[in-house]
Amino acid sequence: MMSDCTDPYQPMEREHRITRRCAEVLARHGFPLLIVTKSDLVTRDIDVFKQTPTAVAVTVTTPREDIASLIEPYAPTPERRLAALQKVVESGVVAVARIDPILPTVNDDEKDFERLVSDLASVGVKQITAATMKPVKGVFTMIKQTSPQAFERLSKEYADGTWVAGYKYLHTEKRRKILETLRPIVVRHGLDFASCREGLTQYNTTLCDGTAYCRDLLSTYFCEEKV
Repeated sequence: MMSDCTDPYQPMEREHRITRRCAEVLARHGFPLLIVTKSDLVTRDIDVFKQTPTAVAVTVTTPREDIASLIEPYAPTPERRLAALQKVVESGVVAVARIDPILPTVNDDEKDFERLVSDLASVGVKQITAATMKPVKGVFTMIKQTSPQAFERLSKEYADGTWVAGYKYLHTEKRRKILETLRPIVVRHGLDFASCREGLTQYNTTLCDGTAYCRDLLSTYFCEEKV
């Protein structure tokens, strides 16, 4: 998986090509790849992804540029990311999309979900993975500095939440409501649905992370011993 800690396609990757060189080594040995990014630079390496079973997951948190510029100001626009997903699909590489993080009162509007899922389905993604925002300490302070109005709304939403392993979770029922709004839209468009780290796996129709599309090959590396 490239990468669970930070985006593997940072702006410097355009020049230094570190992610590409890592992917080339893994592909050369036939190791399956899961790419998770917000960058349309990912399309540069499609030639590498085609050498081994690969799923490319691009995060698109909202179809609205005004909201995207607020919550992810340095990422490519939603339009550019949708275009990148379409290019990945047209190349024959599996593409999935992540709506992550979902911030209550910010990018959880049902009409926006409908528009976004429709756009993602039209470009040919196989799956949508969703996750609500789980802030660490200090995140709300940063939000307050950039958008006092959003800070007020989010503070109220998370007031009855729970800290789990250093992350603040929305109250379970609030998370359930968001998933129960989004999931039917995804299923209606014929896509698989999964949520990550929500503890509500009953809504999932596939694996959360996207590895379902190269899991057969993974079994050659990680086999459970039969007793």
